[in-house]
Amino acid sequence: MAEQPAPAAPGLDDPALEQRLHRLEELLGQLEQVPGRTADVAREAVETLTEVYGEALGRAVDAATSGADVREVLTGDELLRHLLLLHGLHPDPIGMRLERAIADARAQLGASGDGVMLVGVNGGVAEVRLSAGGCGSCGTDTAVEDVVRDELLAAAPELAGVAFVAAEKQAPLIPLSTVRTRTADPSLLRGAAPPGGRPA
Repeated sequence: MAEQPAPAAPGLDDPALEQRLHRLEELLGQLEQVPGRTADVAREAVETLTEVYGEALGRAVDAATSGADVREVLTGDELLRHLLLLHGLHPDPIGMRLERAIADARAQLGASGDGVMLVGVNGGVAEVRLSAGGCGSCGTDTAVEDVVRDELLAAAPELAGVAFVAAEKQAPLIPLSTVRTRTADPSLLRGAAPPGGRPA
C-alpha cells in the first residue's frame, strides 16, 4: 500500500484569525512604546520575519501563475520547503522526504556515502545503516553520521532523533591463494607400476 501524505495541520477559522491579527497589532503597538536595545532587536526581528514570509508568498504566487507544477515548486524551493516543514504543512509523506534526504547526503559524501541506507523509522527515530564502502579513507564514521543526521532532521523535523546501526558482518572469504589442491601420486595412476610392484 502506498504511503499516504500526512494530514495538514488544522488551520485557523476566520474569527480565530481575526483575533490573532488584532492581538498582533496590540503587541506591535506596545513594542513601539518600549525604549532600549531589546525593543530595537525585537522590532528588527519582526521586520526580518515579515520580509522572509513576503518573499515566500511571492515565490508561491509566481509558482501558481507560471503554469508549473505548484507542488513541485513548493517542495523544490528551499525557502518554501523550510516553511512548509516548520508549520507541518509539507505535502510529502515522511518516508519520501527521508529517502530524498539520504540521496542528498550520499551526493555530499561521495564515495563515503555509498554504504548509507535508510532502514526505517521506529518510535519517531530514523534508523540508518552504515556499511563499509569502497572508500574507507574518504571520511570518518563521525563525519558521515553528522552529514546524514543533518539532512534527515532538516527533511523531517518531526523526528525524535537519528540512530545509526552497524552493517551485519559477513564471514570473511577464504583467499584463493590459501586453497591447495591435492596432487595425485603419479605412481597411482592407471597403468603405472607402484614402487616394487607390477603395473595395474
